Amino acid sequence: MADFSELLATCEHTAFKLEMRDQYMTGDPGYLAWEAGDLNEAVRQYSDWAATARTAVRRRVAMRRVRIVSEPVSTYIAFEHAVTPGVNLAAGEVIRWLPRRLASDLTPPGNDVWIFDDRLVQFCHFAGDGTWISNDETDDATTVKHCAAAFAAAWERAINHSEYRI
Repeated sequence: MADFSELLATCEHTAFKLEMRDQYMTGDPGYLAWEAGDLNEAVRQYSDWAATARTAVRRRVAMRRVRIVSEPVSTYIAFEHAVTPGVNLAAGEVIRWLPRRLASDLTPPGNDVWIFDDRLVQFCHFAGDGTWISNDETDDATTVKHCAAAFAAAWERAINHSEYRI
């Protein structure tokens, strides 16, 4: 199993992520800072991620992310929305939001997924409470094609970050 930063470093063209959970690691320092009212500290907590993403974007890797979310949004999704400009957008990612009610006829994979250059997927596994468990990768052509098609369908329907209101 490869580390995410290694996968991104070998990526040449595209790195797309499909997120489908309404809660992730609520013990994360960035989330806790935001919850305490310190948005600047929350953004600072993701400086390593932003640097990794920025490096890929400078190499002309297109980084896109779709977040499929329930509405009204959870507190965690409100946090993600709040830190997105200072973290993801500042690093060069393009973020879109898709209300779950508009995704009912899509066929996404069972887990969050990164898709690298339409050649490799990394599945991200979380417990019910949002605690990260593990990742695994596959280059199986059928799986990659399914995940890429699911991402593309979600991307087409999703709303740009600047237009998505919580």
